[in-house]
Amino acid sequence: MFSINQKTINNNVKLSGVGLHSGDNVELVIKPANENSGINFCRVDIDKNDLINANFKNVVEPVLCTKIRNKNGITVSTVEHLMAAFFGEGIDNALVEVNASEVPILDGSSNEFVEAIRSVGVKEQSSPRNFIEVQKKIEINEGEKFISIEPTNNDLIIDFEIVYENPLIRTRRKEFKLSHGKLNEIYNSRTFCLYEDIDFIKSQGLAKGGSLDNAIVVKDNEILNDDGLRNRHEFVNHKILDCLGDLMLSGNRIIGHVKTSQGGHALTNKLLLKFFSDQSNWSLNSTKSINEKAQNSETLKKPLAANF
Repeated sequence: MFSINQKTINNNVKLSGVGLHSGDNVELVIKPANENSGINFCRVDIDKNDLINANFKNVVEPVLCTKIRNKNGITVSTVEHLMAAFFGEGIDNALVEVNASEVPILDGSSNEFVEAIRSVGVKEQSSPRNFIEVQKKIEINEGEKFISIEPTNNDLIIDFEIVYENPLIRTRRKEFKLSHGKLNEIYNSRTFCLYEDIDFIKSQGLAKGGSLDNAIVVKDNEILNDDGLRNRHEFVNHKILDCLGDLMLSGNRIIGHVKTSQGGHALTNKLLLKFFSDQSNWSLNSTKSINEKAQNSETLKKPLAANF
């Protein structure tokens, strides 16, 4: 069943690594935070106006990563893998101190963030947790790309399709249900790119810290990483990971069914902006009411993920 109250991390935990796009060496500390404070990033390399709330309204320039900015123009980018770890591990409130403009990419997945959180544990707080329940179907179409969200029965479902001309990746599709609790394959799926795109990406001032240590590189029908894929759905699983992290920017966990083809950070953010622009699209409900609904449901066959 759903966790009744909000949660935060038990103690401070530190990680360090390179920024994927900046190439900077980055130190990051996740700290406990008060209930109802949400997820906030603090740029400790800046003297003032250093706090950035992790919210979809603060997203700017979502190209190859998710970047958030406060009203004073201070930014932090590549937050999505950490946000996905917060989502899956049930963290509602945390302060993330970072000494650069980008969260470290680590191994290109959420694995190390999850391990760090689990190493110190989480603690339940006194304030109840609320959920956003989708009431109406909302969709966005951009040529061959689309994304939609619609009501579902007490679950988060992400149905994601990727389409590449590359002969190895091709078209892949997977439906992820949070109620099934199978997050490990999502957590450990790394970001990826095509070998022929690297020069262009770097010409845009991006991927300065990219390497085979933090990304899968695909050239024609070959994976250049010595260790190959971690799981057979790693390409589409990583897109689901990104989507989870971007959905966490809603401020509360969403109960709904997301469907997308060729989606990404920009499309997910556009969906959230449209979805929350009309309050009739959603309702904010307490954990108690959600759990009661789940218990009375004839179609829900198993308990939902405990941390959700």
